[in-house]
Amino acid sequence: MDMIFSPVLTVCGIDELPGQRDRAVTHVLSIVDPDLPELEAFASYAQHHRTTLRFHDIISAIPDRVMPHPDHVAAVLAFGSDFLARQEQDAQSHLLVHCHMGISRSTAAMLTLMAQANPDEEAEDLFRRLVEIRPQAWPNSQMISFADEQLGRGGDLTAALRRHYGRQLRVQPKYTEWMTMLGREAELRMALTD
Repeated sequence: MDMIFSPVLTVCGIDELPGQRDRAVTHVLSIVDPDLPELEAFASYAQHHRTTLRFHDIISAIPDRVMPHPDHVAAVLAFGSDFLARQEQDAQSHLLVHCHMGISRSTAAMLTLMAQANPDEEAEDLFRRLVEIRPQAWPNSQMISFADEQLGRGGDLTAALRRHYGRQLRVQPKYTEWMTMLGREAELRMALTD
C-alpha cells in the first residue's frame, strides 16, 4: 500500500504524555522498559488504540536487560498495518509514539512506521521528516537495522541513519558525550559526515 502518511504524527517522552491528552490522539505505540508500571497518563486520554512494547534502549547485550529484537520491530510493523487499515476508515487520525525520553526507541519506531506506509519514499526524506517531527531524534540502530531487513529496503535505512547521526552530532554535540556514557559508541562510529 503506497500512501503518504496524512495523520498527525507525534513523538514524545513519558514526561510529555500529559500535554498530549487534549490533542485527540487516536493511536498510541508505547515503548517502555520491561519493569515500568502501567503509565497513569493514559487514564485521562480519550478512547484510543494502544500497543505497549517492553524492551530496553540498548544496542548491545547487557546482563538483565532486554535487547531490541526482530520480534519487537515485527510488532511495530503489525501496529502499523492495523493503523493503516484504520486510517482508511478515519481520516482524522493522530498517531503518538513514545518511549522514556522520546529520542531513541520511539524515533526508530516512527521511522519504521513512516517507511512502512511510504515504501517508495527515499530514506533521506524519511529521516528529514522524522527530524521535523522530533528534532532530537537519535533512532536506535538495532531497531533500524531490523526494520531495514523486514521492510526489504536493502540497507538504505541504515545508510541514511549513518548520515542522520553525522548531522545530529553537528547540531547536538552533546550527543557524543551522552552516547558514550550510555555505551553506544558503535552508533557514534556509524556517523558519517556529508
